[in-house]
Amino acid sequence: MTGIRVALAVLLLGALPMTAPSGALTDEVTMELGKGGVLHVSEKISGAGGEVKRTFLSRTRFDDSFDRLYRISNVKGGTLSGDVLTMKGDGTVTYDVTGAVTQAGGNEELRWFAVGGWDAPVEKATVKVTGPASIQNLSCFAGDLTSAIGCTSASMDHTGSRADFEQQRLNAGQALTVVVGFPKGASGGEPILERRWTLASAFTVDLVTGGALAGLLVLLLGGLGLLWWTRGRDARVVGHEQGAVAAVQDGHFTPPDGVRPGQIGTLIDEQADVIDVTATIVDLAVRGYLRIDEQPRQAYDAPDWLLVRLPNAPVGSLMPYERALYDAIFDGRDTVLLSQLSGSFHAHLGKVRDALYTDVVRQGWFARRPDAVRTRWTTIGVVLCFVGVAATVALAWFTTYGLLGLAVIIAGAAMAVGGQSMPAKTAKGSAALAHTLGFRQYLLTGDLGSVPEQHRVELFSRYLPYAVIFDGVEHWSRVVASVTGNGQEADNLYWYHGPAEWDLSKFAGSMRTFTTTTSGAISSTRQFRSL
Repeated sequence: MTGIRVALAVLLLGALPMTAPSGALTDEVTMELGKGGVLHVSEKISGAGGEVKRTFLSRTRFDDSFDRLYRISNVKGGTLSGDVLTMKGDGTVTYDVTGAVTQAGGNEELRWFAVGGWDAPVEKATVKVTGPASIQNLSCFAGDLTSAIGCTSASMDHTGSRADFEQQRLNAGQALTVVVGFPKGASGGEPILERRWTLASAFTVDLVTGGALAGLLVLLLGGLGLLWWTRGRDARVVGHEQGAVAAVQDGHFTPPDGVRPGQIGTLIDEQADVIDVTATIVDLAVRGYLRIDEQPRQAYDAPDWLLVRLPNAPVGSLMPYERALYDAIFDGRDTVLLSQLSGSFHAHLGKVRDALYTDVVRQGWFARRPDAVRTRWTTIGVVLCFVGVAATVALAWFTTYGLLGLAVIIAGAAMAVGGQSMPAKTAKGSAALAHTLGFRQYLLTGDLGSVPEQHRVELFSRYLPYAVIFDGVEHWSRVVASVTGNGQEADNLYWYHGPAEWDLSKFAGSMRTFTTTTSGAISSTRQFRSL
C-alpha cells in the first residue's frame, strides 16, 4: 500500500503545471538597430511581484588606452538614476542605447547586454534582434560578465532579418550578452570611446607632446633669458674698469673713495646680510665711535666683548644705516656686552638692512632696491609654479598633454631661482664693483709692502673691516700680527683692547672669534657670503 501511495503522488505532481520559483523574473526583450547605431530596446518584465532594479553596464574595457561607453536615453516605463533602472513591478520599459555598435573587420558588430544586472534572478529570457540589413553572424554569452559560456539557444530566421536568443535561468546580477553582425556601414554606428586615465597616459611622450614640451621650454626659458638680458644684467663696464683701475697708493690698492664696508658688502652680492653689519661694527670702532674690549675668561667660559660708546664721537656724521646700527647697539646705554645683544638685536636688524638697501640706491649703484627686485621676480616665479601645477593637473586629467604643465612649472622655478640674480647694477655700480674686486685681490693676497711702520697700524685697522666683508680676516690679521707703531711690541690697538697678558700676536684668533660670535649674536640665522 505504501508503494502505491508514493506512485500516485508522483503521478499527481507530474500532472500539475510547472511554475517559476517565487520572485523569479521573465524578461522578453525586443531590439531594433537603427541609423546612426542607435539601438531601440523594449523590455517586458513579468513575475516581479514588486519593485525591481536593473544596473546597466555602461563602461567596458576597449583596449590598453580606451574604455568603451554605453549611453542609455529616452527611458519610458521606468526611472533611470545614473546606471540604475527602477520598475515598480511588472510592465514594459523602453529605452535607447548609443555606443553598442563597432566596426569589426569587414562587418558592423552590435554588442549589448540585453538582459542582466537585475536584483532578482531571471527564470527565462528571450531576445529578438532586427536591424537595417541582413544578419551576417551571431553569438551569445550567459552568466557572469566575463563568461564565455554560450546561451541556451541562438538562431536566425530563414531570411536573415531577425535573430532570436533564449536563456534559461540567470542568477541575480548575471547577464545575457548578444552579439549580432551586420554588413559594414549598415547603421553607421561607432563606439563611444573615452581615454582611460593613467599616470603614464597623462604624461604621454610622443612626437607631438615631446615637440610641444621642447618648444614651450625654449619659449619660456628663452623669454626668461631675454628678461635677464634686458632687466637683470649689470651694466657692462666691469671688465674695462677692472683693467683700468689706477687707485694705487704706496704700492697697494685702496677701497673706493668714501665707500664703507657695509656698502661694499651689499654691492658685491646685492644682499644686506649680517656679515655686512658685523663689518660695520668693526668699522665704527676703527673710526672712533666705539671701542671693543675683549673680556678675560677662564678655560671653559664663552668669549665675550664689551662694546664701549666713545664720548665726543661725531654721531651726527654717520650714514643713516650706520646711525641705525649705532642706536640699536647702545639703545641709550654707554656700554653693552656682545652676549647681551644675542636674541634681542634681531628685531633691529631689519631696520639696518632696510637702510643699507636704501643707501645703495642713493649711491646710484642700483636703479631699484635689490631686495624689492628679488621679491618681485621670486613672487612671480612662485605664482607661475602654482599656475603650472594647476595646468599640469588639468591637462593630465583631461588630456595626454600633462608634460606641457611641467614646462610651466620648470619656467616658474627658473624664474623663482633666477629672481635672485635680477637686481642689476648701474654703470656707476659696476665701476665701483670693478674697483672693489681689485681691492679685494690685494687684500687677500698682498701684505703691508713698503708702508712705513708708523702708519701700518692705521692702515691695517682701516682695511680690516673690508677684510671681514671679503671673508679674509684670518689672512689680514696674520699680516699685522707683529705690527708695531713705534718699533716696539704692541699690547693693544687704539680701538681694540685685550685682557691682561694679551698682545697683538693673539689678535688674529681674537678677531676671527669676534666676527663669528657677532654674526651669531645679531641674527638668529647666520648668513655667509660667497664670492
